[in-house]
Amino acid sequence: MHRTHVNALVIRGARVIDPAMDRDETADVAMEGGRIVSHAPSHSRVIDAQGWIVCPGLMDLHVHLREPGGEHKETIETGCSAASAGGFTFVACMPNTTPALDEPARITYVLERARQAVLCEVGPVAAITRGRRGTELTDMTALLEAGAVAFSDDGVGVESDSVMHAAFERAHELDALLIQHCEYRAISAGGVLHLGEVSRRLRLPGIDPRSEEAMIERDIDLCRKSGGRYHVAHISTAKAIEMVRRAKAEGLPVTAEVCPHHLVLTDEACSRLDPNTKMHPPLRPAADVEACRHGLLDGTIDAVASDHAPHAEWEKAVGFAAAPPGVIGLETALGITARAMVETRLADWPELLRWFTTGPAAVLRRRLAPLVPGNPTNLTIFDPKGRWIAQPMDFCSKSRNTPFAGWELMGRPMATLRAGVLAHLRALPGST
Repeated sequence: MHRTHVNALVIRGARVIDPAMDRDETADVAMEGGRIVSHAPSHSRVIDAQGWIVCPGLMDLHVHLREPGGEHKETIETGCSAASAGGFTFVACMPNTTPALDEPARITYVLERARQAVLCEVGPVAAITRGRRGTELTDMTALLEAGAVAFSDDGVGVESDSVMHAAFERAHELDALLIQHCEYRAISAGGVLHLGEVSRRLRLPGIDPRSEEAMIERDIDLCRKSGGRYHVAHISTAKAIEMVRRAKAEGLPVTAEVCPHHLVLTDEACSRLDPNTKMHPPLRPAADVEACRHGLLDGTIDAVASDHAPHAEWEKAVGFAAAPPGVIGLETALGITARAMVETRLADWPELLRWFTTGPAAVLRRRLAPLVPGNPTNLTIFDPKGRWIAQPMDFCSKSRNTPFAGWELMGRPMATLRAGVLAHLRALPGST
């Protein structure tokens, strides 16, 4: 882990993009004592950032840090290091650990381990139900008081109508956010990739997209009845996106995220039977990929989230059908999203950065500190034109399960700063 405490620093000549202020200009950014200042201290270290972009630190709504219980895949420390390498200063971690994050002491544990890691703030997402078994609600009040930022049984959906309705009612009372992994296992049972032409050609059991869509439909109805805030995790089908679009038009408190891999890969990628193309929800056909992209552009989808899901090499090495689903994504999220949206000229950098800053901040109702004097130095520096090759062996994550090995990407994070800590992620030419 790279960690350097700096007292005074000036980032000179950067393109400063701050979506919270609709700011896009060339300027210097000076900081001292962990905060942005109006004038550069005389003893400052200087980074020549001409041609680079400085923006508020990126936020990821959906990561798996695996600790406790899965430390052979990732730890909170290595996950925070991967997050910082990807330009993130905040990540929300999912509760499908062993044991699950369903008690206040476990939330406190995650927060303390993240404080020790220093480089990235972690917001623990607590379980909706005890043990994520879908039968008994957790003590949401106690979990919020311990520091939980939202609730989810991620990895599985809450299938019981009565339990999910009770969760909505309780969350509404507490003004808490429910994040749903939308999948009815009775519909998806046994599937290992999207149900369609590719699954039939490979003669592998397919995952019917209705398993995702039916739960979203049910949950939106419960949201309508309760008024509780509802967030769709890793949305992946055109029909699901349309349901969210209509719910928003109705004025319901519904939000959604999409993963970078659902913006660039189709189920054809599974044809090689590479276990690193197996994920839940699965890769979908081209029409769904197109719908995901346009869902971002029209505001139906609020944020891009990595769904960073590390697995050890031996766990993925058992063949496509038997391998666990999921891919790592913290260190490639910016580059893959840029490939999908900026390189295709569907979006520009200010628009893309909203999906990693103001978008996720609004979902969690967190204040995103603008890059103005007096605010903490939570920011990211990246080279928008820098081309780089994704090399998993160079990643900070403990795991290597990515479908993007060898891909040429643009938009390379150069450094991440958080509260006076400079993460030297790359050699910074021109720094003194």
